[in-house]
Amino acid sequence: MEYKSDIEIAQEAKMLPIREIAEKIGIGEETLEPYGRTKAKVDINHLKDQPRNGKLILVTAINPTPAGEGKTTTSVGLSDALSKLGKKTVLCLREPSLGPVFGVKGGAAGGGYSQVVPMEDINLHFTGDFHAIGAANNLLAAMLDNHIQQGNVLDIDTRQIVWRRAVDMNDRQLRNIVCGLGGKANGVPREDGFDITVASEIMAVLCLSTSLKDLKERLARMVIAYTRDGKPVTASDLRAEGAMTALLKDALKPNLVQTLEHTPAFIHGGPFANIAHGCNSISATETALKLGDYVVTEAGFGADLGAEKFLDIKCRAGGFAPNAVVVVATVRALKHHGGVPKAELNNENLEGLEKGLPNLLQHVENITKVFGLPCVVAINAFPMDTKAELNLVEERCKALGVNVALSEVWAKGGAGGKALAEEVLKLCDQPSQFTYCYEAEDSIADKINAIATKIYHADGVAFTAGAKKQMDKLAALGYDKLPICMAKTQYSFSDDASLLGSPRDFTVTVRNVKVSAGAGFIVALTGDIMTMPGLPKVPSAEKIDVDENGMISGLF
Repeated sequence: MEYKSDIEIAQEAKMLPIREIAEKIGIGEETLEPYGRTKAKVDINHLKDQPRNGKLILVTAINPTPAGEGKTTTSVGLSDALSKLGKKTVLCLREPSLGPVFGVKGGAAGGGYSQVVPMEDINLHFTGDFHAIGAANNLLAAMLDNHIQQGNVLDIDTRQIVWRRAVDMNDRQLRNIVCGLGGKANGVPREDGFDITVASEIMAVLCLSTSLKDLKERLARMVIAYTRDGKPVTASDLRAEGAMTALLKDALKPNLVQTLEHTPAFIHGGPFANIAHGCNSISATETALKLGDYVVTEAGFGADLGAEKFLDIKCRAGGFAPNAVVVVATVRALKHHGGVPKAELNNENLEGLEKGLPNLLQHVENITKVFGLPCVVAINAFPMDTKAELNLVEERCKALGVNVALSEVWAKGGAGGKALAEEVLKLCDQPSQFTYCYEAEDSIADKINAIATKIYHADGVAFTAGAKKQMDKLAALGYDKLPICMAKTQYSFSDDASLLGSPRDFTVTVRNVKVSAGAGFIVALTGDIMTMPGLPKVPSAEKIDVDENGMISGLF
């Protein structure tokens, strides 16, 4: 059988005008701001008095592997399946970053017959949100260095500047730079660096803001440096929040597009899940819950990162409580977690699958036992999966009181997600007792320890001397009641990417702790996590091309 590429399927799609998609969920002309024929922004001010009526479904996954899991594909297919069952459904996803698009992962708009479109626009510049975020980030950096150049009235210590510049591209060369060279007229020489735009605090601020007023207040609170006597300097001290808000006022509005089967989809914001909190915007989720009866959303990477942050950070900030959780896995990926070499993943291997299953089961238990939410496992089907392997997954999950649904949405679209959708509908009608992993009033160390022991199943946390000093400083400044955003490898429950499956007898080492006061969380950095990725030896960019008619190829 000859398979079409994702981009070929997307380019053959017959998209409806975006006004027709908007009409499906009651968005009128006064609220819709079209960006061409097939995408638009939605003015949330026109919807501020509407109540939330929808039920929220979170899609998460096991720890990612080279074998693939298909979380976004499952999210899209599930939303289409719910629509096919006659449910008024809205999908909420993150916007892809140009870094991964041109780097390792390629495009990120779903796959096969479960995609959001226009796929090329979504993966490239879309409506310009990321460019606005980068511009606002770099405006603040420029104003900071200009203040120092013009006399430094705030007495900023140039060795304690924590605000970095940003660009939405994987460029390791810019991780650490020296700027301000060339004489007095060109600035004050100092060390600096770039983060990828999706790691900028402004991305997190945009995604956690509930209104334009809230956005400006959060931007004002961002800590950008410290004075020589250790006091925090904020964006407000530079009077920068007004200009940044002006750059971001349109970016705050959710973007409306459609799936291949014309289910309305909000794609808005995109903070990295291993660096930031990894969820689409509160404004998009809030809008979807006002307009749809069922809202499908996803959290980045595995449930130990994306789902934990969705539940402990985003739900806390937005007042959300999911009605059901879907944990996505593939038999191939579970065999990889069991130590089966990549070249042998297509062969039946019950022993390898048995060894890898604890990774899935730990994620499931975290959702049901730690957070108290109803859960279903979605097995993203591959043609080479055997009945014996699928039966083994189902048997182990049922022992935990969790059902398994086979998902064939990649090959069949919404029709392939019917069993999963029916299970999700049942879960949405069940009572649940949603609880957080920790209380906001706990100390910084206790909150980090709770995540490490309850979610990762670590023996505990080792804080470096520098991290302990930083925690004491943040507590003295009054930031200790904020939730925690763990910066950790996505490939393992631990902070060591090589420890697959469900590791035990390990500690998590926290080497740095910093505040994102505007976003409203404390970042704990573990392992060798970087805020500026690099390109691989053969980047995806080498495959991307455009012909004389403007047709793009190789995007995914």
